[in-house]
Amino acid sequence: MDIKTASALRRLRLVSAPEAVSFLLLLVCSVLKRTTEFNAVPAMGMIHGVLFVLYVLFWLDAWNRTKWDVKTGALYFVLSVLPTGGFFAERKLKREAEAAVIASRARKEGIVNA
Repeated sequence: MDIKTASALRRLRLVSAPEAVSFLLLLVCSVLKRTTEFNAVPAMGMIHGVLFVLYVLFWLDAWNRTKWDVKTGALYFVLSVLPTGGFFAERKLKREAEAAVIASRARKEGIVNA
């Protein structure tokens, strides 16, 4: 894995958890808006919107660089639209990055020929 691919995965990982948190907070704000006088939906909606757009841009970049198959690319997109999916995406991306680092080190040391 080259440095640009690793960076793309890292960016996607770093935005996935905040995007998931903002989605959950937006849902809470929506409930509070309808049950109390508290209305933070416009501000929280903007924050979540920006994070979601960043997630989609970083997802497209990662998909382009890693050459994921359609199933894997679709999985990461579907995880972005589920309320807690960003947490699962972050965990899965972390495992994928760690596996790539281990494989890269093994190739450098001549342990594997992959």
